Amino acid sequence: MRGVYLDYAATTPLDPEVREAMRAVEEVFGNPSSIHRFGQEARKVLEEARERVAEALGARPREVVFTAGGSEADALALLGPALARGRGHVVSTAVEHAAVLGALRLLERLGFSVTLLKPDSLGMGYPAQVEEALRPDTFLVSVMTANNELGNLYPVREIAEVAHRHGALFHTDAVQAVGQVPFRMDEVGADLVSLSAHKFYGPKGVGALLVRQGVELMAVVPGKQEGGRRGGTQSPVLAHGMAVALELVLRRLPEEAARLSALRRRLEAGLLAVEGVELNGHPERRLPKLVNVTVKGADGEALLLAMDLLGVAVSSGSACSAGNLEPSHVLLAIGRSYAEAKASLRFSLGRFTTEEAVDRAVAVVREAVARARGWPGPGGAGG
Repeated sequence: MRGVYLDYAATTPLDPEVREAMRAVEEVFGNPSSIHRFGQEARKVLEEARERVAEALGARPREVVFTAGGSEADALALLGPALARGRGHVVSTAVEHAAVLGALRLLERLGFSVTLLKPDSLGMGYPAQVEEALRPDTFLVSVMTANNELGNLYPVREIAEVAHRHGALFHTDAVQAVGQVPFRMDEVGADLVSLSAHKFYGPKGVGALLVRQGVELMAVVPGKQEGGRRGGTQSPVLAHGMAVALELVLRRLPEEAARLSALRRRLEAGLLAVEGVELNGHPERRLPKLVNVTVKGADGEALLLAMDLLGVAVSSGSACSAGNLEPSHVLLAIGRSYAEAKASLRFSLGRFTTEEAVDRAVAVVREAVARARGWPGPGGAGG
């Protein structure tokens, strides 16, 4: 028995149809920048993928910049406009993905000013907060579409309008949102959008930054590829896989979102029936797939270990922070204590999650909680 996988927010398995589609072009090995027929064959596959991604997300083909993933897309979205400008102020939130926060720290070291907005106790941020934080030299606002730990959905369309009224660009990290909820760049009004293929059953190692035409952006990785916005030889095979995965996940979205919402409600009901378990995040404005809970009185490390030993794979926060013993910055930002943040679990559902898997997870949580509450842990209960 392989166990129950409930960590789809970390990564998803490759869709079998995507695998077959990639195999169909795997012998296309030429460099897309070469002018001979091998290069032009590769260029054709790459540009067709670009067109399909653009069409699916409400962008123009020339606005799609392929990257190695969501983290690189985030870095380019923040550093690119900043380096092109040279100075100024950026507004973001304290609950962004580590890739965004890391890029913002780098901007501060380069002399830029950064304001991080604190969320409310439900983890939400609002347009009025953004408007209050804007300054005459604010050139960029970055707010994620969906939080990767809480699942919260933010009012990005309204925030984009606020940014534009004040002459600032708007970036949104849509890595967790694309394929989970309806999303189109033209409808949101974003200038920059980050996404990653492996979050929607595509291949790892490829993502994209959508860059609205007219946005000035300096390449973080210099080179002539991707219209001079991202250097490095592109992979037509990965780009093709990303495009196919995106089309498939969007085609299935209405039915799958309804199915996952029902499973999420079932999971929440079971988890919240366990003594001391509390929900993190907004109870309604949330992704269909994600549940984050704090288990009061439990040792966090013992909790995760027990879950894994009992055959259920979940996480304690962002997969990009795996191995880090520090508690989630997102949970600390919404007011959880150090001990509470460490004693929290993120469950994320996906295409192969069943009612049986959800019920198994709830049963395992009950047992894991009993074990973890009896675990002394290193350094005692305070961690």
